[in-house]
Parts: sequence; C-alpha cells; structure tokens
Amino acid sequence: MNFIVTGIGAGLVSALLTVVVLKATLLAGLLYLLAPIPVLIVSLGWNHRSGLVATVVGGLAIALFLSPMSGLGFALITGLPAWWLAYLALLGRADSNGAIEWYPLGRLLAWVAATAALTIAAASVISAHGNFETFHQSARQTAEVFVNLQFPANSPRSLAPELRDELIDLIAGLTPFLSTQGFTVVLALYLWAAAKIVSASKRLPRPWPNVCEIMMPRTAALGVVVGIALAAFNGFIGVFGMALSGGLFMAFALQGLAAIHDRTRGKPGRFALLMGLYVLILITQGVLVVALALFGLADTVFGLRYRFGSTKTDPKQPPTLST
Repeated sequence: MNFIVTGIGAGLVSALLTVVVLKATLLAGLLYLLAPIPVLIVSLGWNHRSGLVATVVGGLAIALFLSPMSGLGFALITGLPAWWLAYLALLGRADSNGAIEWYPLGRLLAWVAATAALTIAAASVISAHGNFETFHQSARQTAEVFVNLQFPANSPRSLAPELRDELIDLIAGLTPFLSTQGFTVVLALYLWAAAKIVSASKRLPRPWPNVCEIMMPRTAALGVVVGIALAAFNGFIGVFGMALSGGLFMAFALQGLAAIHDRTRGKPGRFALLMGLYVLILITQGVLVVALALFGLADTVFGLRYRFGSTKTDPKQPPTLST
C-alpha cells in the first residue's frame, strides 16, 4: 500500500506545479515544465502503480481547482506519458540464466518519440475542442507572430504579401512537427533526470545503462515513413503524422549525438570536440540536427558507428519484449 501514499503525494505536487502556471511569470512557467518529474520519480522508485495513482490524483485535483477539461488535459499530457515511459523503463524478463534482461534503451527512445507524438496530437485535439479549423487558425496565428518577429513589415527584411502568407502557412503546417521535436527532447531529459535521481537514492531496480550505446530498432525507421504518409492526410490524422515524423526525427538526432559520444570515448581532444559540436548546434539554430538525424538513421539501418575503425561487431537489433 506504500505506492498509494507516494502516488498521492506525487500527484498533488505535480498538480501544484501545473496550476502555478496561472501566475503567468517566468518562474511559474519553469515550474510548470517540471510537472511530469514527480510522476516519473515515484513510478521509477516505488512502483509504476504509484505513477497511475499520481495521474489520477493530480487530474482530480486540477479538475476540482480549475475544470474537468483541465484535469483531463493533465492526465493525458502530463501524467500518463510519464507513467508509460517509466513503466517501459522498468520492464524486464529473465533470460535462460535467470538474469534480468531489461527493456532496451533504443526501443525506449523510440517510445519517447511516439509518446511525444501522441501527447502533442492529444493536446491539439483538446485545445481545439476537436475542431480542426480552430486548431489550424491557432497554429496560423502563432506562425504569424513568429514571421512578424523575423521579418518586420517596415524593415529591409520585409517580405512580399504573397510570400509572407505562404511562409505563415508553411510554418503553421509544420507546428506539430516542430512541437514534437522539442517535446521529445524534454521527455528524454525528464526520464534521464528522474532515473538519475532515483538511482542516486538506490531505488532504481535496473542497473544504470550506457546511454552512449543507445540504438533504436529498424522499425523506428519504418515509423518515419508511416508518419510522412499520415502527414499527407487532412485533419488531425495529418497532425499526428507530422508529430510522429518530428518525434522520430529528433529521436534519431539524439541517437546520432549518442553515437558521436560513443565513438569518441578515449580519444584525445574528446571534450573540445564535443563542446564544439554543441556550440555548432546552438549557432546553426538546429540546422546541424538534420545531419545528426540522418547519421542516427543510418546508424540504425546500417550499424554505421561500427563500420569504421571499430573493433566491435555490428550489434544485433534489440529484442522485442512484451509490454
């Protein structure tokens, strides 16, 4: 019954971090971003059922304090994604020798991307009350604000009206893709941070893995194709397709970054090389992420990191574990 007590506490803390965003301050916004972490911590450190209790309690608290729709939004966007990823992280089975074979990190990263896509799609439906035209208009308004900031009307960088409208439409259509990219990074960081906290308290059941060696299964590459195909449809199906493509794109970029960390271990000048890489990512405003994603994709499909100057053999793809 201990998982119930911890779940209630985590749910109330997570709900408080969520509703504090009503203060509309920078600190309130930062605290709001941390709302999934209590759910992740109790799910990883006690029992995944604690995460479910936290989700229910947090949702009910917000429903009473704000509105039933806000409570549902908390459950679908904050609580359940955190619980699901923690559940997968602790999934394992005994091998022929009795040792525990834990859920592969590569498959977990793929699920981070898929969970981010489902969450963004659900948030889109909820925020627009199921009306796609409302969602599109909201995305277009956000895109218009961005374009106005980048290309002010009365400046040398101003755009022709036709080109301006086309750019706004393009960015509005890419909103699910771009949003899910960011949310994939956030979920991956949250899961890593929560696992680190739980591991430091000696409550993490699985041993700490070597994150640098992460490699998604080849089915993740097929997921990109499926996402692109779905993106061609109108309505919220297209929104989910864009979100899935964006999530997996960023997941492959994270894998590409991990592969570089893996291949540079023990090499002279590693710290300077990695620092330069991160600086370039910031300077190019994410353009380098495209190259990292392509490298990560090739790494999954062809085992690229093991084909050049490595003594390792091409690893087998992670086994499929029942969820």
